[in-house]
Amino acid sequence: MKFKAVIFDLDGTLVNSLQDIADSMNIVLKNNNYPTHSYDEHQSFIGSGIRSLVSKSLPLTHNNEKQIDSCFHSMIEVYRDNCTHKTKPYDGIIELLDNLKSRDIKLSVLSNKADALTKKITSTLFPNYFDPVIGLSMEAHKKPNPFTAVEISKTLGIKPEEIMYIGDTGIDMQTANNANMFAVGVLWGYRPKEELTSNGAKYLLKNPLDLMEIL
Repeated sequence: MKFKAVIFDLDGTLVNSLQDIADSMNIVLKNNNYPTHSYDEHQSFIGSGIRSLVSKSLPLTHNNEKQIDSCFHSMIEVYRDNCTHKTKPYDGIIELLDNLKSRDIKLSVLSNKADALTKKITSTLFPNYFDPVIGLSMEAHKKPNPFTAVEISKTLGIKPEEIMYIGDTGIDMQTANNANMFAVGVLWGYRPKEELTSNGAKYLLKNPLDLMEIL
């Protein structure tokens, strides 16, 4: 199979955004006099969007829809101002993207992060690499729902089976398989190897340039 496009997850795949996410969420928690969390704890919260992150971060005694909504909106505001302070591409990612572009392979980003934040981070750290770049706008379309991944394939004019989907979580692997795309898991992200393989990863990358072996 000749792959004509690659769709990347963002957090834990292209960029290490853990510290900016955790720092922002902890600001929101402190402002509400709630306990904060370590980077390791926040790492386990990431992957299903900011609303899910907020819910997992709040104490059980205040984990109701009203408080989740309030802290969600606060988190969006705080994180918008802090989302590129410490966030950086993983080593080897830029080199990988240059290699893929040299082969005329189309590149796209699909994230469960809010759409505006996904676009801001991607345009700041990766100008002129990805099109389209799509984050979460509707909860109903959140990964592992394959809807947006399939829409990207239509936009690119490339069949799903000719597209690799690369991510660091079981949700990403489910999304790829649900969309009939080739599921590739990365081992430098936020989830263990076992989560990737149990959710249908067809190939695992120890470092970004390992991808060139498939191609």
